[in-house]
Amino acid sequence: MAHQANADGSLLGRLHRAFIPVEDLANLLAAFAIMMLMVLGVLQIVLRTVFNTPISGYIDLVELSMASMAFLGAAYCQRLGSHIRMELLVGRLKGRSLWLLEGLGAALALFIIGVLIYYSFGHFLRAYTLGDTTMDAEYPIWPSKLLVPVAFSIWFVRLALQFAGSMRLVLNPDAVPVAVVTAKAVAQQAQDEIHEVMGDDVDPAGQEGRS
Repeated sequence: MAHQANADGSLLGRLHRAFIPVEDLANLLAAFAIMMLMVLGVLQIVLRTVFNTPISGYIDLVELSMASMAFLGAAYCQRLGSHIRMELLVGRLKGRSLWLLEGLGAALALFIIGVLIYYSFGHFLRAYTLGDTTMDAEYPIWPSKLLVPVAFSIWFVRLALQFAGSMRLVLNPDAVPVAVVTAKAVAQQAQDEIHEVMGDDVDPAGQEGRS
């Protein structure tokens, strides 16, 4: 497991903290889209079975919502290290070798996401220029396609911060980790998640808090 390292007062730390609300908002919008899709699904079932009046363009709305649910939360997961990480090798490394490998991974991801931003923005421009719509209800497609390069751009910035944080630690392994994901023991990860949910009711040692 992994967690996001704390930020200090350096420029990188300030950029890291300043970008957190952007990622949180994007993730909140993704969660809202999932919730609204669930509500829409319930309404579709009720209206179809009880009143025999299904929602017009229901399938189109589901398709258009996929981009927000799939991509808006990516940068948030990247920041927390909640995505799938292969740590069989990384977990055995320390010091410069660890951060060099983390930096190389971030650099590779930056290249891939950069390419995806370029081509996804091209798809948005094409849909906007042609006035492309869905097959059934003919909803415009371009807002959904615009979400993809926007979400990827947020992800790109997070990866750039992690790359800078990794290279900083390559140069100075004794520095405080900033804007990077660090490995964490499973037991400690579980304890920290409990502490985050319970707040002051449970201390880091797992003891109940006193009022």
